[in-house]
Amino acid sequence: MPDRKGLSFRSDYFGDGAAWRALADLLKDIFGIDVTVMDRLGGPDPTTMPFAWFDDAGRCIANISAFSLPLVINGTFVRAAGLQSGAVRPEHRGKGLYRDVMEAALRHCDAEGFEAVALLTDTPDLYHRHGFRTLAQHRFSGPAPAGGRDGPLRRLDIGSEVDLTLLGRLLDGRRPVSDRFAPLRQKEMFLFNAALMPDLRLDLMEEANAVIAWQMGEDDGFDLLDVVGARIPSLADILASLHLAPARVTMHFAPDHLVWAGTAVPDEGDMVLMLRAAGDLAPEQPFALSPMAAF
Repeated sequence: MPDRKGLSFRSDYFGDGAAWRALADLLKDIFGIDVTVMDRLGGPDPTTMPFAWFDDAGRCIANISAFSLPLVINGTFVRAAGLQSGAVRPEHRGKGLYRDVMEAALRHCDAEGFEAVALLTDTPDLYHRHGFRTLAQHRFSGPAPAGGRDGPLRRLDIGSEVDLTLLGRLLDGRRPVSDRFAPLRQKEMFLFNAALMPDLRLDLMEEANAVIAWQMGEDDGFDLLDVVGARIPSLADILASLHLAPARVTMHFAPDHLVWAGTAVPDEGDMVLMLRAAGDLAPEQPFALSPMAAF
């Protein structure tokens, strides 16, 4: 990486506590998100490889981080990477710093043999030049099914070490929530997103040994965000166990394992999912990335 006056390029720096805190300061300043909450949740994903420019005072000026994100797409395993924590301080924009870290991250992904690279962004035009294309996401909406089987349920607390350990174990051994498009592993991001969502409810269906991540939706609807377990209960059994009979269900991932169809509704949110891959690799049916896997 060419030298830049007053700046130094660094990668793989998470072992340096001061540098990790400098990245946290950058992300807090740009996005208002405190990533240091990950410290009490087991730390960042150990596969993460950050690339950044730092100034002489130790401030993180620009960063992007690559991490292993194995995916199932159309029922097939894809060895993929994800990119996250992309940011550059406003006073340093327009100098090519973000291009530098992006190109370094993509060289790393290519050298590691990843078949695809995914990212979430609200500025997709910034990434077209790097070979990324947008994947259209959907939500799935429809009436609640009836006739499910009730079973014992326990509310989990993300602040409890016992519950955190249980949840981590289930995340490590989970079944992908959809065969259309879903991560095969996402433990660190699930826990991080859970810690940031005050209205999120995590309920353990004890007989199924599956955790239901959900929220109450608008007009007393039911929003299903994720299901974590080695097997996935039907939507009818989930609602029966939760003792809910909502007028409407909104599912934030493809429902191919839930014994329920729903209507696919295009997601018109600001954040878009982008993929860089050879050929025409893309989900063949409507899908969505679970909010619990958002990176």
